[in-house]
Amino acid sequence: MHWLTSRFNIDLSQPRVMGIVNATPDSFSDGGQHAAAAAAIGHCQRLVEEGADMLDIGGESTSPGSTAPGVAHELARVLPVLREAVKLGVPVSVDTSEPRVMQEALALGADVINDVRSLRRPGALKVVAAHPRAGVCLMHMRGEPDTMQTLAEYEDVVVEVRDFLAQRVREIELSGIVPQRIVLDPGIGFAKTAEHNWTLLRRQHELAVLGRPLLLGWSRKSALGHLTGRPVNQRLAASVAAALAAVQQGAAIVRVHDVAATVDALKVWRAAGLLSPPAA
Repeated sequence: MHWLTSRFNIDLSQPRVMGIVNATPDSFSDGGQHAAAAAAIGHCQRLVEEGADMLDIGGESTSPGSTAPGVAHELARVLPVLREAVKLGVPVSVDTSEPRVMQEALALGADVINDVRSLRRPGALKVVAAHPRAGVCLMHMRGEPDTMQTLAEYEDVVVEVRDFLAQRVREIELSGIVPQRIVLDPGIGFAKTAEHNWTLLRRQHELAVLGRPLLLGWSRKSALGHLTGRPVNQRLAASVAAALAAVQQGAAIVRVHDVAATVDALKVWRAAGLLSPPAA
């Protein structure tokens, strides 16, 4: 099982760790720590040294209640970091929904477009489809970050998330994007209650019928805080446990803030023979 991207054909026969680089002043977990380009670039380098298999650079906070920064601000945050990140020898994803940001990022060598809105903004699908190899991650979300938690109502969250992603895959494949370029994310914390998130984790294996690798982002999420009672800066153990559980349920990629701890935990699981190939 591989993920075809701009510069890399990523082997997903073993779970991969995607390191989060928030080049924003307002992300829920580490907003402001890497807002300056030099700090974000240094963070990219540290995550690679810690064992990140790939990086994910974002210039827009999409935590509940956040508002979009505008295209100019997003470009100013992302592009200086991306220019240096693509030199580090690992695949680089850009977390954006803006077609112009996608275009500029792909021109600079970005390998993946990671879109929480699943290429639904006008022009986004056209930009990615025009690129011969760029990988794409499609995520489930309802509404926008400032409204999504008012839309967290489901008859069956797993079925509805699965059906949404299946429909997006069909539409995107019709545009000419081959399946090997597509990874799917059920969107933990996006228009979902804590119980919806736990249901998705318990039944994550049911998403394997979509036929594409899964990317899961549990790191420091509010559901972990609700469960443990710990604030966002004290959720390391819970985040690593959730990442391992997601992998055990078939995740091919885990998107995390705490790369070194997650990499170490996966090494232990691998040595213990507890890692099985992720579901395709």
